[in-house]
Amino acid sequence: MNQLHTMAHPRDPLHGITLETIVTTLVARHGWAKLGARVPIRCFRYHQTIQSSLTFLRKTPWARKRVEQMFVAELP
Repeated sequence: MNQLHTMAHPRDPLHGITLETIVTTLVARHGWAKLGARVPIRCFRYHQTIQSSLTFLRKTPWARKRVEQMFVAELP
């Protein structure tokens, strides 16, 4: 499954998209510095790895929500 969105779900634009895909896409588009400026968390500013970001975002609902909202705002 190479496409980000094979079928749009009528109510949830994130349906079928993993958190890893979201973070990887945002890093590719913006880079760690811009992500750290928009969502001020340590894993985006200092310990910049996908794995550390996933670990933190899975445990911190407010940060995950902000990252998901940022991703959804950029969907075509």
